[in-house]
Amino acid sequence: MTQDLPARMLRLLSLLQTRRAWTGDELAERLGVTLRTIRRDIDRLRELGYPVESTTGRIGGYRLAAGADLPPLLLDDEEAVAIATALRTATSGVSGIAESAVRALAKLEQVLPARLRHQVAAIHTATVPVPWDSGPGADPSALATLAAACRDHEIVTFTYASRSSGTAHRRVEPHGLVVAGHRWYLIAYDTDRADWRPFRVDRLTDATPTGRRVTPRELPAADPVAFLGARIAAAPARYALTVTVPDDAATVRARTQVLPDRVRPLDKHTSTIELTADDPRRIALQLVDLTPGPDSTFQGTAELAPHLEEFGRLLLRVAEALTSTGEPNGSTARRAKDR
Repeated sequence: MTQDLPARMLRLLSLLQTRRAWTGDELAERLGVTLRTIRRDIDRLRELGYPVESTTGRIGGYRLAAGADLPPLLLDDEEAVAIATALRTATSGVSGIAESAVRALAKLEQVLPARLRHQVAAIHTATVPVPWDSGPGADPSALATLAAACRDHEIVTFTYASRSSGTAHRRVEPHGLVVAGHRWYLIAYDTDRADWRPFRVDRLTDATPTGRRVTPRELPAADPVAFLGARIAAAPARYALTVTVPDDAATVRARTQVLPDRVRPLDKHTSTIELTADDPRRIALQLVDLTPGPDSTFQGTAELAPHLEEFGRLLLRVAEALTSTGEPNGSTARRAKDR
């Protein structure tokens, strides 16, 4: 179908695919044509089967609506390769996404030019994803509903299973979604509690848009990531540990899987990292990632000490088992290198 469209109409279709709605004047300005030409091109797209709707209201305009069939998408070479690669490497964090990604990839590869199929195949051949077990994932339909609500500033309701207060019905004004490790979080204003809250998407069900749109509120943080980091830092946790290391903040953030705000610079060469968790093993594993040197200092919950001692004894037992094999120093490492 797209082969029959002139260049200007291809640009028009591309614009309609990148945003929820456009006014006629905006489209005319972008394409450098008159509003009458835009109307004529819109009519031509409709004749070709593209479901372009006219929106009403104070401004009015046009949007590409969902039809019975998905219209062809316009992608340049880099976009097509990026999407195909993302589909091939889709892993944890979203329940059932692997199967959906395979189906979508099969459809995409059918229409990819040969040169792009070769690029995608090369990336796939050279890449082996690790099948991490990340626990329960977010429901993809819930993510789609929440993402649309964030985009349209539409109030949404859902049932939420909180760790502290049980299951309850929530009504919120969504702001954005944050991915932290394998977890998806919705940052939203809870209208019943009159407060901003982060919600783990894997803990919510029955996400339902209400059809009511609102003026976006100002988030009480620089961005959703900063807000999530501040709320997690303020949340009560059974164990806490603050580590001061002789490294700059950028180096520490690169070595650890924590939110950026948990790492704070003291000066150009010294930083602190705040670790909190209800499970002491999580803090122990984060310490392994951090690998603090002999000049590092530690302050934290005294009850954490026996758990870290137990973890340390485990590592010592492993080290003793390896050294008791009687192999000369370095022989194991040489064999691993030879392999």
